[in-house]
Amino acid sequence: MRHLTKLFWVVLFAFAGSVFAAADLEVNTPAISALKASMQARHNRLSSYYFSGAVGQARDGNVAVHDASLVPLAERQNVNGLVAEENRDRTALYREIARANGHPEWEAEVRSTFAQRWIDKASGGWWVQNAGGAWVRK
Repeated sequence: MRHLTKLFWVVLFAFAGSVFAAADLEVNTPAISALKASMQARHNRLSSYYFSGAVGQARDGNVAVHDASLVPLAERQNVNGLVAEENRDRTALYREIARANGHPEWEAEVRSTFAQRWIDKASGGWWVQNAGGAWVRK
């Protein structure tokens, strides 16, 4: 009986993973479009901080201040605000994509998938977190 229970959970999780693989990560709704537009506008303001190494792509799907010493003191509050706004929009984006697919419970999987996408698409010279949480220059 114990063996069958274990087999059930293995099959269930394998099936759940394959169902998520069928998710449309490019789905578009008015809310998703608005979030993407907000993030694109902010990207232009964050770009120099990515290139300087002050801000990087975190492994959890967020952005993070990697090295605050690279930001002049007068700009630090602004950078922290940009990072917070970006992370709020990213969290909302993951939630909206999961909802638009009819599966709000997929939010964690959407986040995880996007986290890897952000890291993969980061430009050379940007800082990213590896799977162990260490910061590495791409």
